[in-house]
Amino acid sequence: MNIKKIKEIVENNTSKAGRYFDLFIQSVIIFSLISFSFETLPELNSSVLEFFRIAEIISVFVFSIEYVLRIIVADKKLKFIFSFYGIIDLFAILPFYLSTGIDLRSLRIFRLFRLFRVFKVLRYNRAIRNFQLAFKEIKEELILFFIMTFFLLYISAVGIYYFENPAQPEVFKSVFHSLWWAVETFTTVGYGDICPVTVGGKVFSFFMLMLGLGIIAVPSGLIASALSKIFNKRENQE
Repeated sequence: MNIKKIKEIVENNTSKAGRYFDLFIQSVIIFSLISFSFETLPELNSSVLEFFRIAEIISVFVFSIEYVLRIIVADKKLKFIFSFYGIIDLFAILPFYLSTGIDLRSLRIFRLFRLFRVFKVLRYNRAIRNFQLAFKEIKEELILFFIMTFFLLYISAVGIYYFENPAQPEVFKSVFHSLWWAVETFTTVGYGDICPVTVGGKVFSFFMLMLGLGIIAVPSGLIASALSKIFNKRENQE
């Protein structure tokens, strides 16, 4: 099989062979994630652990072949290797090779890296690709949003520190300790582990909470607007 035929299968999901290839890889990804989840169950017997070990070897073997094939068919190989999907594909198999000869269950950091396989699904899902296009469409707005959010979090942390530190020095020890309160407030999580007790701190928290509600709504509006533009363009093209 020549490179052109391999490229058609690996990169062209509109062909019959390409669709089968995508479906196969997606099935292996899902199987890998499910087996990884079951592997975390306590008190598994040796035969079940052996099954998961074999499943991991098979999954890594398939992902390794896919990774090599994508490098082979890539027009700009280095660009692919250092691209988002190239890095995801590498990280999906790297923990296995790094931990060869070592009990993977005892190395939690390597097991954590296996979660990168979740991101492999992004390549094969059209709905997720629409989100990728939407994020590209509003990239500058999102960068501005995150910068403003960071500044507001910092201002909130400083404000609550000066209100609450005299009353709760053990809780609001510094601006950095107060940042956790700011994150809780802006995201409206409200765990209750850190809360103001002074009148000034409570009033300040109220305004920060209202501001947080507005901030959370901004990305949703931006993404919805971008998705609407993408769908309209697609309908006009069709």
